[in-house]
Amino acid sequence: MSKLKSRLASLLALMVATLATGAGPQPKPSLFVSYRVDLRRTTCQLYWKDDKNRRFQSLRGLKSWLDARGQKLLFAMNAGMFDAAYAPQGLFIQDGRTIKPLDTATGHGNFYLKPNGVFYLTTKGSARICKTEDFLSTGAVTYATQSGPLLVIDGDIHPAFQPGSANVQIRNGVGILPDQRLLLAMSKAPINFYDFANYFRRAGCRQALYLDGFVSRTYAPSQNWTQLDGDVGVMLGVTVPALPPGPAGH
Repeated sequence: MSKLKSRLASLLALMVATLATGAGPQPKPSLFVSYRVDLRRTTCQLYWKDDKNRRFQSLRGLKSWLDARGQKLLFAMNAGMFDAAYAPQGLFIQDGRTIKPLDTATGHGNFYLKPNGVFYLTTKGSARICKTEDFLSTGAVTYATQSGPLLVIDGDIHPAFQPGSANVQIRNGVGILPDQRLLLAMSKAPINFYDFANYFRRAGCRQALYLDGFVSRTYAPSQNWTQLDGDVGVMLGVTVPALPPGPAGH
């Protein structure tokens, strides 16, 4: 009996300590770091090289360059696959100029898992995602990046994706929300294509595009997520003008 009392006393002490310290089961953290972009209030652009034709290389390089130009970086992530020279694998349009042409070839790997697609921004301040074969390059396109596969197509998950697939990786992508805001997201842990696509579909995206895999990095200071390392190609940045410094002593 004394042993039973001793165990009960120990259990009671543990429960009291748990309550006192706030320990115990905690809410499950989000599986994604994400950001919703209102193109009417912030500036969203694609970046690869600076004004001296030097590749930004990492989100740290992009942030430093923007800081020096009075732009506050709110959110950033890599935005498309790249070749061995870190050049965009497919279409890349910057400031209305086509840097790399559309890739309509057939090949292996995620980029060529048809249908693949294009994410682009227009001179009217809107964003679009479309199948590669549906993209029309006009003077109204300011920025564009091509990648693949499409995650969500007209509200449906890509037909090649299978629930329960063991093909898991860190993944990032972009979707268009019903209110026309952008949904930018990266998984915090490896995830399969079906579950990643379903994240965008459940958020209401009728179109969403996969951007890249394990090399993905995201800068989201408002969420205490600041991956400034890495070595990537094209990047997407969301900015606002930085506030000027206040008067001395304030």
